[in-house]
Amino acid sequence: MWQSAFARRILSSMSRPPAHHHVNFSVASIAAWAPGVTTEREWQEWRQGTRTIASAGEPALQQMQPLLRRHAGRLGRLACSVAYDTLGAATDVPVVYGSRYGEVSRSVELLSALAAHEELSPSSFGLSVHNAITGLFSMARKDAANSISLAAGDESAEYGVLEACGLLAEGAAAVLLVVADVPLPAIYADFADTTSDAFAWACLLTAPDKAPLRLEWDANHVDVAERATNTAQRIPGALAALPFLQGNLRAFDQESGTRRWRWRHND
Repeated sequence: MWQSAFARRILSSMSRPPAHHHVNFSVASIAAWAPGVTTEREWQEWRQGTRTIASAGEPALQQMQPLLRRHAGRLGRLACSVAYDTLGAATDVPVVYGSRYGEVSRSVELLSALAAHEELSPSSFGLSVHNAITGLFSMARKDAANSISLAAGDESAEYGVLEACGLLAEGAAAVLLVVADVPLPAIYADFADTTSDAFAWACLLTAPDKAPLRLEWDANHVDVAERATNTAQRIPGALAALPFLQGNLRAFDQESGTRRWRWRHND
């Protein structure tokens, strides 16, 4: 894992006095999956509020070899499924993977075993790290393209776009951005500040074409503590941004963490 020089410059600038920043990009293809919401029509119904994301379910992930699929887990199945659907047969495409919580369920299992003085599984430990899913995807496709895994709280989608644009600026022809999450384990449920939705989406990002998209951001001056008192039913930020990336919104604004993000069609 490494971070592009472009992304380092962008992230460094965020600590300076408030200013407006932006990146431009295009989406060549996109795929999304959530329990009970898998087809284009079902996603449309979800946007209209006539369909909800189910609490259980995961993709079959038939594209992956059984030996590796067995290790994927629920989060891995979601992330890899949309990655396969978006990337197709393309190879040597850098991957940026973003997840707010990652494989926290595996970590809880390991910690519980440790507390009970039980022997820990090396396999479970290896699969609990944040870049394990991109590793499985790379091995399954026999593709050694660069991969970057990040966790940026409820802004993981936005920071994923920044990292992907950094790779594009450094010469990549396209970058696969994958964002996925599953609900927190029960022991951490009280810390959740959004709805508990399992979901994954993947975009193939390219340099701006004739109809580019634009992500802008600046310092968020809203009282974050005050806003947090009424966010229990707010959907995850990456899920909220999905309709824009699917082409169903001309603009989308979101306040997360200490940033105000603005998604726009730049035409």
